[in-house]
Amino acid sequence: MSDLAKTTRMTRQKKLILEILRGTNTHPTADWVYEQARKVIPDISLGTIYRNLGHLKATGEIMELSYGSTFSRYDGNPQNHYHFVCKRCGRVLDLDLPVLNELEEQVARRTSLQVTGHRMEFYGYCRECCREEKEES
Repeated sequence: MSDLAKTTRMTRQKKLILEILRGTNTHPTADWVYEQARKVIPDISLGTIYRNLGHLKATGEIMELSYGSTFSRYDGNPQNHYHFVCKRCGRVLDLDLPVLNELEEQVARRTSLQVTGHRMEFYGYCRECCREEKEES
C-alpha cells in the first residue's frame, strides 16, 4: 500500500465510486459513473466524481484508460491486464491473457532503464460490430 493510500480516507462517495467501477466490466467514462452515483447520492457533483477518480487512481485502486480521445475510461481492476478496443463502437474489453512481465525485464536489460510497468492494447472490431457489418453487407 502506498503512503498516499494510507493517508487517504475512504469517504462514502469514494466507496460508492469504487463499488460502481468494480461492479461493471464496461470501462465507463466519468459521466457514466456520475449518472450511476446520482442514483444513490442524488446531490453528488461531477467534480466530486473526478476528484475521487483521481484519488482512486493515485492510490492504485483503479486504472485510468486514455486512448487519445477527449475523455478517459476507468477500470475497477487495478491489476495489470490487457485490453481490446473496438475501432467501430469504442467498446473496451478485458483480455484474458497472461501479463508479459518478462517483457519488462527484457526492456530493462536492453536499455538499462528501470521499468516499473507497461500497458498494451489491441485494436480491431468486436463480435457485435463484426456481426452488424456482416448484416449490413
